[in-house]
Amino acid sequence: MTSVILAFVLVPVWAYLIGAVVAAASFARRRVALDGERPPVSILKPLYGTEPGLEENLRSFIVQDYPALQIVFGVRSPADSALPTARALIAEHPQSEIALVVDSRVRGRNLKVANLVNMLPAARHDVLVFADSDMRVGPGYLATVAASLRDPTIGLVTCLYKGVPLGGLWSRLGALHINYGFLPSALLGEALGTGGGCFGATMALRRAMLDRIGGLAAVCDELADDHRIGAAVREAGYTVALSPYLVENTVCEKGLKCLWQHELRWARTVRLMAPVGFAGSVVTHAVTIAMLAALACGFSLTSLGFLVFSCLLRWSSAGLIAWRLRLSTAGFWLLPLRDLLSFAVFVGSFCGRTVSWRDQLFHIEPSGRIVVERDGE
Repeated sequence: MTSVILAFVLVPVWAYLIGAVVAAASFARRRVALDGERPPVSILKPLYGTEPGLEENLRSFIVQDYPALQIVFGVRSPADSALPTARALIAEHPQSEIALVVDSRVRGRNLKVANLVNMLPAARHDVLVFADSDMRVGPGYLATVAASLRDPTIGLVTCLYKGVPLGGLWSRLGALHINYGFLPSALLGEALGTGGGCFGATMALRRAMLDRIGGLAAVCDELADDHRIGAAVREAGYTVALSPYLVENTVCEKGLKCLWQHELRWARTVRLMAPVGFAGSVVTHAVTIAMLAALACGFSLTSLGFLVFSCLLRWSSAGLIAWRLRLSTAGFWLLPLRDLLSFAVFVGSFCGRTVSWRDQLFHIEPSGRIVVERDGE
């Protein structure tokens, strides 16, 4: 009887791991036709402070293999430490069209969106691409993303991302979560039609579409602004397309506190935006669930066998996903620690609604709107 109960608990977990591999393999086979019209594009890069790899991240967007491209950098303060990097890149690429906006006006509680609102008037072209500052791309990125917008039923194109650590242990753990926690889950959700994803790594849409959904002002108080923009495009009757291009997310966590706050903010935001789906994501914690089941059974022979099988399936599925998506396998030995930390974040997400983000403490309302409580520590 114990074996039946254990199997009943663990089969959904095993099914998730297998399904994630299948979804990753399907995504890896996606292609987009790159021939045809390439409309002029404005890429908006909101900046906030310096971070490891910032110069290379920004440069990768400037040196695109694309005929008509404008870059818009934006900061909210003339004392922002990202300004010297932005100005150096402008001087380094005089042949490129790069605008720099320094504007301290704040509209709403989401300071990144407030920055984008200030930057938008400087964007000259009809096709707009919003991309976070910690993203890095290859020269074919923009051509791949823009190609999908040729389909009139597509209102927005977004990209998933893989983690690339730029630091020590905590950066590696952060990248492992992205590559073998978030990314497979998002791909499986996309394959099953339950994901509804829209990601700040890339959001490409036409200006008319942005105006149609109420512009950036509609999300100025939203913590998950990317999710809200994607939902608004779908509500307008258009598709949010997932590009086959996988962006690199440079991860530079300074310590456990930084990593914990970052992932807790992420988890609590998702929990409040999609509570049912988030609760269902418990099946993604294969090894921890198998370990807890073994503990509940007094580490019986059967439960230990299921635990060993769960561990083997977890590692083999991660290895197959790495192979299909060309992810780094460096630090694979940290997966057990990563899985325990991920489960702790999952549990911690149910223990409050406050998050720390960009040197401020916020309270997330049930609607997903954010309220500033006080300056962060």
